[in-house]
Amino acid sequence: MSTSRTPTLNPTPNDWLPAVEALVREAGALVMTVYAGDFAVRGKADASPVTLADELAEALITARLLALAPGVPVVAEEAVSAGRCAALADPMAPFWLVDPLDGTREFVARNGEFTVNVGLVVGGVPVLGVVLAPAWDSDGAAPGGRLYAGLQGQGAWEETAAGRRPIAARAVPAA
Repeated sequence: MSTSRTPTLNPTPNDWLPAVEALVREAGALVMTVYAGDFAVRGKADASPVTLADELAEALITARLLALAPGVPVVAEEAVSAGRCAALADPMAPFWLVDPLDGTREFVARNGEFTVNVGLVVGGVPVLGVVLAPAWDSDGAAPGGRLYAGLQGQGAWEETAAGRRPIAARAVPAA
């Protein structure tokens, strides 16, 4: 008989959250540096675009996550696309899920509609997530874009220049 098990992490995702928010902001600044200049666009095997911003942000995020949580593997988009990411041995084991530049097509189009994303999955369940829209800096956003984060058991929030405010999805309609 199989039993479900959810690993316990020490330190906890709550302990890691400030560091993850900081590294996502740093990656966002790196992405914006590339965005401000000229950059080449290449195609991946699936014909989707990739830029230097994708690669630099992923390298930064991966290195910082591995230093923050040694032993917790990182599943990152560009590494997976290039075949450099091994399959997870235990699907219930914790892992970081990274999309260093979600919306590369929008990045290339220079419309500002892209994000930097980092999540922690434990026991097959997302328990921490940080999303930064680095080009969104109006309407009271904190310097460096709009940051959204969430932590299992604590809800989700948006960080603006005025501080954090809770956010929530609407209730699922009965239909």
